[in-house]
Amino acid sequence: MKIISLSDVEKKKVNMEGAEGAWKQQPLGNADGAPVYAYRVFTVEPGGHTPFHHHPYEHMNYVIEGHGALVNEKGEETPLKAGDFALVNPDEKHQYRNKDDKPFKMICGVPKEFE
Repeated sequence: MKIISLSDVEKKKVNMEGAEGAWKQQPLGNADGAPVYAYRVFTVEPGGHTPFHHHPYEHMNYVIEGHGALVNEKGEETPLKAGDFALVNPDEKHQYRNKDDKPFKMICGVPKEFE
């Protein structure tokens, strides 16, 4: 077993092309011996966003705080708020945007091979 507080996990800037004001923490994953999933926490600053991208695996998200939007491949935005869950299927082009003047924070679960 492993228990860790998010406040004890290093926060790293997302350096992917197209990312702006996005940070990543990884409290659980391969390094912890996780057998299937890795959990990451993304914090997006006001006015920021993740890259507009796609990948060959799904991810499941839970919004911890703030207000944002999930953008689909057509550029359509679906509002998100604390307490919402979102599923992005494999190869769906997507982006998360902060739509608030406070940080937008979410948990992102992915297969551990793609952490």
